[in-house]
This record gives sequence, C-alpha cells and structure tokens, in this order.
Amino acid sequence: MKQLRHILVIRLSALGDVAMTVPVLRVVAKTYPQLTLTIASRAFYKPLFDGIPNLHFLEADVYGKHKGFGLLKLAKEAKGMGVDAVADLHNVIRSKVTTKFLGLQGIKTSTIDKGRTEKKALTRTENRFFHPLKTTHERYADVFRDLGLPVDLDVHQFPEKKRLIPKLNALIGVEPKKLIGIAPFAAYKSKMYPLELMQEVIRQLDAMQKYRIFLFGGGKDEIAGLNKLADRFNSVSSVAGTLLFEEELTLISNLDVMLSMDSGNGHLSALFEIPTITLWGVTHPYAGFAPFAQPEENQLLADREKHPLIPTSIYGNKFPEGYEKAMETIAPESIVQRIEAIL
Repeated sequence: MKQLRHILVIRLSALGDVAMTVPVLRVVAKTYPQLTLTIASRAFYKPLFDGIPNLHFLEADVYGKHKGFGLLKLAKEAKGMGVDAVADLHNVIRSKVTTKFLGLQGIKTSTIDKGRTEKKALTRTENRFFHPLKTTHERYADVFRDLGLPVDLDVHQFPEKKRLIPKLNALIGVEPKKLIGIAPFAAYKSKMYPLELMQEVIRQLDAMQKYRIFLFGGGKDEIAGLNKLADRFNSVSSVAGTLLFEEELTLISNLDVMLSMDSGNGHLSALFEIPTITLWGVTHPYAGFAPFAQPEENQLLADREKHPLIPTSIYGNKFPEGYEKAMETIAPESIVQRIEAIL
C-alpha cells in the first residue's frame, strides 16, 4: 500500500468539537513524524494547533470565499498543497462536498462515523440502551486508522504551560494564590448551571480568600452578565471580551482548575492537562463528549433518579417539561468540595 505523505483534516466547527481533534492530531504527528497534516477549519481556531509538528492550517471561509460552490475552491487549494488523503472529522454537507471532490481526483478519503444509531438508542424515551458510547476522540482516531494509520491515544503527551505575557501577569497579580477558571455558559440553557447557584459557588470560593477566579465567556450578553457577576466579589475577574483567543488559551493553560459546563471551555482546559470539572444537565458523558483524559469524578451529574430520561438529547436542545431545571440537583457545596479536593 502506498505510504501517505500529506493528509487534509477537515473539522470546521464548533469550538469544542474542533478542540477535541487536537489530542488526536498530536498523537498522529508524533507517531508518524514523516507525515504532513493540514487542518481545514475556521481562522479563529488556528491557535488551537500551535506546537503540533508538521501541521499546517488552511482557513475554511465557509461564509465568504468558500461558501456554496466555493467549497470546490477549498478542495482545489488543498489539492494544490499536495494532499494525498482526506480525514473528514466532521461529516456534514460542507465537508462531504470537499471530501467527495478530492476523492474523485483519486485521493484516498475516510469519514467519521458519528454513531448516530447508538446515540439515538442512548437518548430515546423507551427501551434505551444506557451505556458509555465510544468517545469522540476515539471516533476521530478511527478515521486515521481507516486510512491505514494506527493511532493509540494512550501515548498522548500534553504540552507545557504557555509562557505568561506581561498583560496576563498583571491580571493574575503577585499574590501566590491558586487560579480557578469558571465558564458558566453553554449553547443551551438546559446545559447551564443556574446563575444564582453559580453565584453561590463563587461566593463560597471568594470567601476563602485564597483563590483568584477568572470568568470565561463570549457574546455581548454573556460579557455584560459576567462583568456584573465579577463586580460582586474581590477575587473575581471577568476576562470575557478582554483577551485575544491566543491570550485566553495561555491563561487557561496556567489555571489550577477549570469549572465548565458541557461546552467548549472544558475541552480547552483539558488540552493542557488542567483538572477540569464539568457539570452535566440534560446531556451525559456517556454520549462521548467528556473532556480528554479527565477522570469520572470530575464529571458532576444531575440526579437521574429525579430525571430518569437523562440524557434527553445529545446536544441538550431537546428535553421534557421540567428537565430544564435538572442541573439544580447539583448542589453548590458538592462543586466547591470537588474544587477543594483537586486544589
């Protein structure tokens, strides 16, 4: 079989899903140092891939020059770079168009199996099959295995913390305090810990006077809410809207613990081996979206005795009446205790 030399990897969105490709690509790059990787994704995500050897970034401007038939332009750009295989880690119409075009040029292709049948069985209301599914990281790795490149994620090595720049040193301060990151938002409210309860978590941590707490988020409404929350406590700062993505990653890599929802920030901190506590409402880690290499005890779950239909959906966008409050069954004290246990 012809040895592959250059693989186009496609994962266009969203942040958490793109972040989950990083440990897999680190292993592929280390295992096959003769291989060149080109990741096609949104320009904003480029800093995620810093430090991976022999990896190039190809901006996929799917709302601009690569929109619609522009996807063929993206495929031609990749072909011009000399790719001889495609790893489609997205499996949506946009990635399929690009993959199909390159496949017709005689380029070897493989596309992720998202496990839709198993996920449907996990979330159906009757005769559900409640057991852990294959992780998304392993599903990504399977694509490379299908291309003839065995991948063992157990050999993954984490990078060192990123060097703090003066701007971040000033933000952290000189007092020797542990650094806690908190990302209280998610794509759906059913995946968000109620803000009044999160405020209680922060109140308890702030009262100990031994931590610096940073709030992460994005979007106009989130930024305003986080700023308002931070103003109530001495040890809390909101970095939402104040840092470039590269700077945010640097700060995250220097945290001592991250508290996140089932959302992108949890995947970002896990990339740097930061202990990451995730809170789960109507979704569940069994669907395969838990942050990379994090222990089960860091995944705090809503009470399934009170809400037996969890997970109600894979992404948290569907749930029965009353389930939007499932996360209220996670006590603030249990979150603080887990943070204290880690620190």
